[in-house]
Amino acid sequence: MEIRDFGRVGVLMGGPSSERQISLKSGKAVFSALLDLGLDTVSIDIVTENKKENIRLFKENKIDCAFIALHGRFGEDGGIQEILEEMDLPYTASGVSASRLAMDKAGSLEIFRRGGLCVPKSQVLEKSAYRGIAGFENRLGLPLIVKPANHGSSIGLSLVEDTQNLPLAIDLAFKFDQRVIIEEFIYGRELTVGVLDKEALPPVEIIPKNKFFDFEAKYQSGLTEYIVPAHIEGAVAKNIQHLALKAHRLLGCSGCSRTDIILAKDGLSYILEVNTIPGMTATSLLPKAAKIIGIDFNHLCLKLLELAYEKTKV
Repeated sequence: MEIRDFGRVGVLMGGPSSERQISLKSGKAVFSALLDLGLDTVSIDIVTENKKENIRLFKENKIDCAFIALHGRFGEDGGIQEILEEMDLPYTASGVSASRLAMDKAGSLEIFRRGGLCVPKSQVLEKSAYRGIAGFENRLGLPLIVKPANHGSSIGLSLVEDTQNLPLAIDLAFKFDQRVIIEEFIYGRELTVGVLDKEALPPVEIIPKNKFFDFEAKYQSGLTEYIVPAHIEGAVAKNIQHLALKAHRLLGCSGCSRTDIILAKDGLSYILEVNTIPGMTATSLLPKAAKIIGIDFNHLCLKLLELAYEKTKV
């Protein structure tokens, strides 16, 4: 596809979620890349979920398509996608339904389970029904991962190794969502696999210096080592790529995604979650993996725009 076919590209960034600052970094990197490619590009800071306000913003900027660099609520849950579809504007990444499914971590785990994928055992708590730790029966043992059901970037996530710390972890997660997932902690190697179009990218291994890959480990320089590609045996790597691609398809994702996986000590690969709008800076994990197969950051952004237009022809 020729660059002139894209028209004016609006890079949507920021957003009203707790992941706003991370989204701004992704958006600025994408905006810079598209400018380098010579595209007619405008950066658009999304500050509200209000439908009329966003429609006004898109019309005012006269965009012909949208590159979504929004993370978290309203960016990854189908909200902004619904507005763009109503305006008949092509946009990057997954559609409304797939975005909603992937953002709902509890629901997507059930879809993966029914689809034959291995997932951690879990329990879900509803804030409206939660009456404190005295009424909660832990059926999973220890250690546990406690996290909001509809958040990313490890925000509100805790590793619980002692029962007395469980109430604090649940209360923290409820600050970010009305539903909380409590999962068994799987010991093993943490991997992430990007999918670009219909191809799984090389697995990346994540080695945090903290006990696990929490918010601090993700975003504070020097606290995590990334092995690109992961040093794993060829057949195992292919299987993990196959699982990521299957998770992507089970949710109906398109364009790109990034699946987080634990390769357990017993050899099983556990699907944790699928991110429909992965981090998009030159040092983010999806771009790192794409670079291994010869796609630099600028051309990755270009490829995602091409896929946005292809999606409208389906």
